[in-house]
Amino acid sequence: MSVHMIYYNKDGAKMMRPILKRENYMALRDSATQKLLVRKVRNGEEKLKTSLIQMNYSCLPNEDGSLKGSSRMSSMVGMDIDHIKPEEMEAVKERILQKKEELGLKMLEKSARGEGYHLVFRRREKLSQEDNLKWASELLGVKFDDGAKDITRVFFTTAGSDLIYLDDEIFEIVESKSDCIKEQEPNDSGDSGLSPQTSDVEEEPASPALLMAFDLCAKQAGLNPDRMDVWGERNWHTNLMAMLSLGIGKLMKREQLRAVVAVKMPNYSKTEDCQKLINYFYDKYGANEGFMNAGLREINAKTQDGVTDGELGVLNENENENSGEELDLEDDSASNLKPQISNLRMPMGVRDSIDAVGSHLAMPVVTAICPCIGALATGVVLDVHGRKKGLNLIAYIAGDFASGKGDIDPVVDAWMSEVQALDKMYQMQEDEWRAKKRAAKNKKEQPEEPKLPVRCLTLNNTVANLAERLANTEGKHAFSFTPEADTVAQKWKSTLSDFSVMLRQSYDGSRYEREARSAEAVNVHIEHLLWNVTMCGTPDALYRVVSNYTDGFQSRIAVARTPDNTFAPLEEKPYVLTSRQAERIQQVAHLLPLMQGEAVLPKLEAKGREWVERIRIETMMNDDKVRARQRMRVCVTAQRMTCCLMLCKVCEQLIQKHGLSGAEMQLKQNPNLWKEMLLKAQTPQLLAAYDVIAESLMENALHFFRNRIEAAFNSRDYVGSPGCERQKCGKNDTIYERLDPQFTFEQAMQHSVAIKGAGVNHNTVRQMLKNWRKQGLVIQTEDGRYRKVHV
Repeated sequence: MSVHMIYYNKDGAKMMRPILKRENYMALRDSATQKLLVRKVRNGEEKLKTSLIQMNYSCLPNEDGSLKGSSRMSSMVGMDIDHIKPEEMEAVKERILQKKEELGLKMLEKSARGEGYHLVFRRREKLSQEDNLKWASELLGVKFDDGAKDITRVFFTTAGSDLIYLDDEIFEIVESKSDCIKEQEPNDSGDSGLSPQTSDVEEEPASPALLMAFDLCAKQAGLNPDRMDVWGERNWHTNLMAMLSLGIGKLMKREQLRAVVAVKMPNYSKTEDCQKLINYFYDKYGANEGFMNAGLREINAKTQDGVTDGELGVLNENENENSGEELDLEDDSASNLKPQISNLRMPMGVRDSIDAVGSHLAMPVVTAICPCIGALATGVVLDVHGRKKGLNLIAYIAGDFASGKGDIDPVVDAWMSEVQALDKMYQMQEDEWRAKKRAAKNKKEQPEEPKLPVRCLTLNNTVANLAERLANTEGKHAFSFTPEADTVAQKWKSTLSDFSVMLRQSYDGSRYEREARSAEAVNVHIEHLLWNVTMCGTPDALYRVVSNYTDGFQSRIAVARTPDNTFAPLEEKPYVLTSRQAERIQQVAHLLPLMQGEAVLPKLEAKGREWVERIRIETMMNDDKVRARQRMRVCVTAQRMTCCLMLCKVCEQLIQKHGLSGAEMQLKQNPNLWKEMLLKAQTPQLLAAYDVIAESLMENALHFFRNRIEAAFNSRDYVGSPGCERQKCGKNDTIYERLDPQFTFEQAMQHSVAIKGAGVNHNTVRQMLKNWRKQGLVIQTEDGRYRKVHV
């Protein structure tokens, strides 16, 4: 195996994962993010180079899958030829291609900066790594990079368009004589497995690479890979089900898994029951909610947490073939092909919240608790695009009845338990005042009404009472939670616009005023309205809460969806919040209020800007105004949510090092300590969480609101450009991609109508072409035609 992609584990160490098929290798190179990064690097943004996919071609991983210190050579050699003069680039390329047979060339690509080449050639086994490089250098008449002569040296991969030559032999499982023997890759016949397997199946031998990957997964899940073949039908069945539940099951083809089972369970692997179970796994795995019980799902979650840690791209050779395309955001199945928040290493408190509800509710619970975290870290101000605002968040968890929304309630209570305890004390004081007031009803002297800073506010309230409560929080965030969003729709039915205005102003942290002429009426003047809200409810209730689609309320709400559990079996062991999980959550929650000041996170800001720019280009190519406009606030919300996760990471590190009381003392004695630690908390894992969160927010916003937004902007009451029904499009189905390299206005009009419908007019197309010209996507030729510019 000579192609390994580099990723980082939870400790930040570089790990190696094999890529076994050309299509998966190309999908990595052709992803929208990869192409965007390459373009930016070549436009001078050198710092983004480290975000490119990294590959190693010269070595094999250590026993634990790590890269560092590996001494096991692969059958290939990776060579870096850099700093070639521009006028010599073409000549060097031709020289390499002319001698590809003698060299044993397997891959040739243009380097990240475009000033050199990376090439991979067949290893001469009698020569060392450096001697191989010197031999190739003399053969080609070019100097190799002296700083890239170690077998562990990685190469920053470029886009698919930069790939000049690729031989499929590079993906074969071949190891050098000095360390291993050439192995035959398990059968890749593409057998669908629909026909039942009998006990006389002749298994292909499992390669060392596959067995190493399986052992790593098993150990991550807490299993002993060498104790799987325990005699007895019940033991065999249990262990086989555990093997199938490992994350590695999704990474191997059917025949490869059979080969591993043959090694790990030799006595059971030949039986008909074993073969039927393996076939059932591959036929039904897409519906894993029905395949796994709670125990098996826990094994799977442990594997995903450990083995896929830090990974954003393709896992290996069994990746979905559409991974390089833009996925349809309304297709529920599409979310299964994207990175999941449960696959990323979450910090203390957040991980406990996910464990309390199950990985299937990971994104809903993270969305629900981020407003809690933002409210607790009330003194933190985050710089997003140069604007400094608090972690003000509004969340809505949408799901059908009995879909698991109720499991989130105790998790939210655990985060806010300390604030709720204080509020109970204040409420007791209020009860005492009410009792005194009733007793002094006819007396001249009336007890003075206390102004108590209650922060957990019920939504079953009036506008006046709520405004008064918000004015008394002493400049700290208030928080509201409702497990039934219809409470809002019913209580605020006649004043829903007031509710919308208050929440919009709270998201922006802007000034809120309420005046009345009567001396008895509520008058409030709030400099910065700080109010975080989490609501749970059905999709139907969501539309009763959000009924206006042009006032900006909808774009300020972070919406998450619970998965469809209509046909899911009853859990053998339901997920519950344990006392240990609640304790860990409360420890993090206790430290968050001690953080005061401004947070500037350059890596997170760069990640947000990169995402916004990618969506801008994609939407411009398809003239998708709804998605283009959604990206603006989605980016801000996602950055605030990711900052909340990073703050929890800081708390986790302090607690692990100093204990809870020691961590509290550290934060009090050194008020800037959390800022220094927060900068270091911008780890690949948590930066990866930004992409997952942003994509999820965008997906759900379009799922619930796209048609309603388009209808609102196209109504007679609103002057806007014509819209279109949402379509399921791949990357080659945009208006821009469908046009020829040179095209006329009429052709642009024709494809616009084909994509967006008959509502398109000449002015719409002219404006679209004007936007393309301004952004450098097209240029206009002398004859009035348009020519596309490579993007």
